[in-house]
Amino acid sequence: MKVTIGRSTLDLVEGDITHENVDAIVNAANSSLLGGGGVDGAIHRAGGPAIVQECKQIGGCPTGEAVITTGGKLQARHVIHTVGPVWQGGERGEPALLASAYANSLALAAAHELASIAFPSISTGAYGYPLEQAARIALAAVIKHLRDATTLSTVRFVLFNRMTLEAYEAAMKELCADAGDIRYA
Repeated sequence: MKVTIGRSTLDLVEGDITHENVDAIVNAANSSLLGGGGVDGAIHRAGGPAIVQECKQIGGCPTGEAVITTGGKLQARHVIHTVGPVWQGGERGEPALLASAYANSLALAAAHELASIAFPSISTGAYGYPLEQAARIALAAVIKHLRDATTLSTVRFVLFNRMTLEAYEAAMKELCADAGDIRYA
């Protein structure tokens, strides 16, 4: 599914984020930045030791924040590492922290004048964030960013499986239903 917002395209696809040929891919990192399971481990394995070395120099990242490193051996030139919240029932600031993880990743991409970025579904794996809620928060944050002046011409969500893609497609349809500035591409 693809929509146009201003001069930018927002795209939802099923696939492997480590194969994306974009300026930056986003890593759903843990606060140590030293790799882990899921997408974090896959990015560190595919990108090689250069990413780990830069992450060690950075020293960590708080929940909701984002940092940038080289892309190492990846096709992407950069990796933006962000830490999403662990789901604890939704009453401990998780929605705001998740929105902040996306917003700070987008702000970092803009600060580095990047034109394209690919996101996974942050916090919906081992961190247990309910998929449908996370999809709405993620897409709302991206749509808000794309409505403002931005260097980004392409934002892509690269979703690991069909179920996740379908949840994001449903959230996109919901968010686009009454938005006159969003066009299906």
